[in-house]
Amino acid sequence: MEPVLLSTLVVALAEIGDRTQLLAIVLTARFGKPWPVLAGILVATAANHTLTAAAGYLLAGLLRGPWLDWVLAISFFVTAAWMLIPDKADAQEHHASRFDVFLTTAIAFFIVEIGDKTQIATLSLAARFHDIFRVSAGTTLGMMIANVPAVLVGEAAVKVAPLRLIRLVSAGVFAALGVWTLLAAVRGGG
Repeated sequence: MEPVLLSTLVVALAEIGDRTQLLAIVLTARFGKPWPVLAGILVATAANHTLTAAAGYLLAGLLRGPWLDWVLAISFFVTAAWMLIPDKADAQEHHASRFDVFLTTAIAFFIVEIGDKTQIATLSLAARFHDIFRVSAGTTLGMMIANVPAVLVGEAAVKVAPLRLIRLVSAGVFAALGVWTLLAAVRGGG
C-alpha cells in the first residue's frame, strides 16, 4: 500500500499550481463541460503515468539534464501563444460534443504531461518501488485530487470572468513559466 499512498501524496502536492492544473481550468472555462474534462484528465493521466511507470528506471537517466529545461521553456512559450489564439469563436466552442471535449482534454493532457514534474515523480517512484500498477494508480489518484477542484474553479470562472480574460491570464502565466524555466536553465549551465 505504501507505493499507492506515497505516489498519491507526492503527485497531489506536485500538481498544485502546475501547468496541467491551469489547463484544466482553461478547458473547463472554454467548453463549459466539466465531466468530459474530468474524464479526459483521468484517461490521459492513467495512460501517461502507466507508460511512464513502465519506463521508470530505463528512462530516469535520460530525462535529467539542462536540455530538458530548454525544451520545457520552449513548450511554455508555445503554450502561452496557443492560449492567445482561440480555435473558434467563444460562443461556438460551447457547442462541442461531450466526446469532442473528452478527446481534446485527453490529448492535451497526455501531451502537456510529457516532461512534467509529476511525470518525473512517477518515473522516480516506479524505479524506487518496482511496481508499475500501484505507482501509476497512486499518481493518477493524486492528479485527480489536485485537478477536480481546478475543473470546478474553471466552471465557476467562466461565469465570473470572460473567456478572453481567462485566456490572457493563462497566457501570461505560461509565459512567466517559460521565463522562469529559461532562467533556471541559464543558471544551471544549460
